[in-house]
Amino acid sequence: MAEAPTKPRAGKAARRRRLTAARIPTVVVDDAHVTYRAYEDRRPSLRSVVTSRGKPRTYRQIEALRGISFTAYAGEVIGVVGRNGSGKSTLLQALAGLLPVTAGAIHARSQPVLLGVGAALQPSLSGRRNIELGCLALGLTREQVNTGFDDIVAFSGLGDFIDLPLRTYSSGMRARLHFAIASAINPDILLIDEALAVGDADFKRRSEQRIKELKANAGTVFLVSHRLQEIRGNCNRVIWIDEGRCVRDGRPRKVVNAYQDAVGEPGGGDARCRRRRRRQQQ
Repeated sequence: MAEAPTKPRAGKAARRRRLTAARIPTVVVDDAHVTYRAYEDRRPSLRSVVTSRGKPRTYRQIEALRGISFTAYAGEVIGVVGRNGSGKSTLLQALAGLLPVTAGAIHARSQPVLLGVGAALQPSLSGRRNIELGCLALGLTREQVNTGFDDIVAFSGLGDFIDLPLRTYSSGMRARLHFAIASAINPDILLIDEALAVGDADFKRRSEQRIKELKANAGTVFLVSHRLQEIRGNCNRVIWIDEGRCVRDGRPRKVVNAYQDAVGEPGGGDARCRRRRRRQQQ
């Protein structure tokens, strides 16, 4: 009896096309530019005050983002790397709608939630009150806040400090509280700006587990961090930004290694750079 002919195996290109078709876009950034004015902040002399009376203040135009384009998909954890002042935090603020784009467009299927070290909490209020107000601002009902309150406090690890004013908290305590609030609603798009850098080891472990849960639930996470090991360990895609432009976008190992080689950090992965460093050491 003749055997039935076997179907040819699909090639890599066909598999990539199927995976791309199955992916669901959550954020589309289309040639986004962000430009703002930076006014001089020098202390004026008495003479300059008299001579410049009626004249406008001088300022510089800062091009923080210069034509950034990419599409983010459900289930992605996207690391954003770059030097200080390269535009990483500006990108996250633009994604969250806190900074308007001056050209191009940003489209998101839901409102992104920004979690950053400097994100807004009320310093004069207790941790308990900040949880209540923060969750209500994110769209939870009063009943949902009451139901999930103990879990939020447990995740933050604040214990009895929860009833003290926020101004008495360390930066790490504030970061833990804000992460607990922001992740309590299972955000579809979560933006994390250096917020994991100020926590202790236990907080990092719990927050990384929470990021994995969000990814498994088909959410999208953007993670800005100078800790490249953190980027490697949490992300399945990395975008490298320099001077407001996207330099590279791809797999974490390749992008992070290329970035390290470019900025001269140890651990870069480019073979030519490694050979050059070995020759210099001989």
